Amino acid sequence: MADDYLVRIGKLIRDARQHRGWTQSQLAEALGTSQSAVNRIERGNQNISLEMIARIGEALDSEIVSLGYAGPMHLRVVGGRRLSGAIDVKTSKNACVALLCASLLNKGRTVLRRVARIEEVYRLLEVLGSIGVRTRWINDGVDLELIPPARLDMEAMDADAARRTRSIIMFLGPLLHRTETFRLPYAGGCDLGTRTIEPHMIALRRFGLDITATEGIYHAKVVPGISPDRPIVLTERGDTVTENALLAAARHDGVTVIRNASSNYMVQDLCFFLEALGVRVDGVGTTTLTVHGVPSIDVDVDYSPSEDPVEAMSLLAAAVVTESELTIRRVPIEFMEIELAVLEEMGLDHDRSAEYTADNGRTRLVDLTVRPSKLEAPIDKIHPMPFPGLNIDNVPFFAAIAAVAQGQTLIHDWVYDNRAIYLTDLNRLGGRLQLLDPHRVLVEGPTRWRAAEMMCPPALRPAVVVLLAMMAAEGTSVLRNVYVINRGYEELAERLNSVGAQIEIFRDI
Repeated sequence: MADDYLVRIGKLIRDARQHRGWTQSQLAEALGTSQSAVNRIERGNQNISLEMIARIGEALDSEIVSLGYAGPMHLRVVGGRRLSGAIDVKTSKNACVALLCASLLNKGRTVLRRVARIEEVYRLLEVLGSIGVRTRWINDGVDLELIPPARLDMEAMDADAARRTRSIIMFLGPLLHRTETFRLPYAGGCDLGTRTIEPHMIALRRFGLDITATEGIYHAKVVPGISPDRPIVLTERGDTVTENALLAAARHDGVTVIRNASSNYMVQDLCFFLEALGVRVDGVGTTTLTVHGVPSIDVDVDYSPSEDPVEAMSLLAAAVVTESELTIRRVPIEFMEIELAVLEEMGLDHDRSAEYTADNGRTRLVDLTVRPSKLEAPIDKIHPMPFPGLNIDNVPFFAAIAAVAQGQTLIHDWVYDNRAIYLTDLNRLGGRLQLLDPHRVLVEGPTRWRAAEMMCPPALRPAVVVLLAMMAAEGTSVLRNVYVINRGYEELAERLNSVGAQIEIFRDI
């Protein structure tokens, strides 16, 4: 029996390593052991301690085993079922994590309504709690309260939790107003290839933040007396770099102009939150933001982040690939209009309600009903652009949608180095996807999906795309180690089951 467990653990480790694209030698180097030892572990021929399993999981950013539980979470999917009824879109994951970081600007009590209860949020709460911020779920666990200490204890930071989320990079902007020197672990998150933080550094240097990197740690020092003397031009129109610049500008005593700023949904939500803190932001929704900073913020604030357009796209794609009629409620339409325009050209049968306002009082929502449709491949390629273009995180869902359309669709994911590669995992479920290069995939449809057992890709959106294809495939599929899905979606399996899916959560170790 013990040998059986060793073999099963070894297989999980091997699959996680291969999905990360590492050789046995690379994993051995990360663990400080030999390639032959890794080989024995993966073959189930070596006893392995829980400590070593935890170290391997951290190196691969994969929840090989979870202490206190039976093991990593898997999903068993009985596919070929039609969805029906209605499902609500949850609040934005990316807005919620930005607002958690922004709460560090405030000396008063912050309450965030309907916060997404996902692993990414939990990791940030662990970090915030470790440095002295009092956090608790209120109103039956729906809302979140944050109360900062008079002085943050940066030396006590939970480095393990910080390394597991790329969102930790957004601590830089607010922390430069709270302490003269501090350290942050390198940012983690999805495995999407090399992602430089140089655009963040260029923007934050204008506020006197000087950073050196050594052995997995950013060492930050605030040089006094330095402030922007001209507009800050971002070298990348990225969401997190724009948010970091906003967070730095919010408590800068003066007016800061940020050009080439992202105007995406999470940036807008952050701007609305800053306004609730008393920081005036002009130009919200454009690429030029003018921030009227205030040197001290001490207010009790209550804010409701808006709904998540990427989750809305996930649910829309679920309806399309399972050929279902489904109503998706609370869709932030202004961040889905390009996607819907493309889908209309492909032949999507749908209608939408009249617009109404989100709880933040600003974002426009609709209820969207999708019906079974005979889709044709689009004439033009599918590719992302900064808002108001097709959302970068919505591109992977077009792989599953294109797979059920008649004809060939070219998907060009130019932003990330690895994500297009993970989309070819759909081939194990019957898809016909040809990888042209690390950024381009040619999808041939329609697809006759088939059930399979496979490891979850280490990137959030491709992982959900695989799950959706399993829902469309006749028979029973197994998706192993779905921690990455839990990073970005709250109770996704349970919610899909509420509209007709059959997905079982299980653990086997």
